[in-house]
Amino acid sequence: MANEPAAIVTHGLTRRFGDLTAVDHLDLQIPRSRVYGFLGPNGCGKSTTIRMLCGLLLPSEGDIRVLDLDIPRQAETLKRRIGYMTQSFSLYRDLSVTENLQFVAHLFGLDRTRTRQRLEQLIQTYRLDALTTQLAGTLSGGQKQRLALAAAVLNEPELLFLDEPTSAVDPQSRRDFWAELFKLTEAGTTLLVSTHYMDEAERCHQLAILQEGRLMREGSPDQLKADLGALPLLVETARPHAAELALANLPGVLSSAQIGASLRVLVDSENTREPVADRLHSEGIEARVARTDPNLEDVFVAATRGGNGP
Repeated sequence: MANEPAAIVTHGLTRRFGDLTAVDHLDLQIPRSRVYGFLGPNGCGKSTTIRMLCGLLLPSEGDIRVLDLDIPRQAETLKRRIGYMTQSFSLYRDLSVTENLQFVAHLFGLDRTRTRQRLEQLIQTYRLDALTTQLAGTLSGGQKQRLALAAAVLNEPELLFLDEPTSAVDPQSRRDFWAELFKLTEAGTTLLVSTHYMDEAERCHQLAILQEGRLMREGSPDQLKADLGALPLLVETARPHAAELALANLPGVLSSAQIGASLRVLVDSENTREPVADRLHSEGIEARVARTDPNLEDVFVAATRGGNGP
């Protein structure tokens, strides 16, 4: 991706709130027409970074270029070229679906003809036909999500920011939502999505794993898994909880999690595989210990446990 034009470039991007460093010298180069994901827990700096990239929050230090504009100096120009879907529903609950979209169109300065055209397109695209007169506050979670996305893309943005956009909807709505996002990238829109859902992270073309405001790992999901630097094991046993307790303080064990009737264990290297089996045997726990394929949860644990960036 090094030769592709960048939608976002930052150098040393930092934001402090008093003694708290929310974003810590973040270097990013995000290509155009891709889905780029910020993966990390609440409080890792995802939302703060997005707000700085949008020009809504001043950085404490560092440089930002978004769509070849110098931010925050050219933030007003940028606002016409981007869309922003916030984590919580931010449209007017006491306005109807149509009224909300008309209001957003007015903010972007669309004339009457263009407003009518865009509303017709978006209402059809996001299946809002039967909801046009319904108050936004009475919509279901999935319906609010579709309306919020319609509002965010009303100005046909080159770059769309989505801050944990599926945190309050059901799995089917999330799947449908992502189908619409991929249509946008196919049409040339760049997407920056923050999430803490591993299945959503898998859908991104490229990921940045953040912890305490720092970039810990970056790459495609497949690349990150291939470069894991740790070994995932599957422990098949009739006593997974007892096995988890037995391995809790074993050197080299990075994490463990019960998955159904099995235990998934992440260890630092192949050298720890035999000690895992030996510990279980010494505790009287019958188990089969085998290697398994890495997933993004393994990547996240391995990337954030040491506390050092790339």
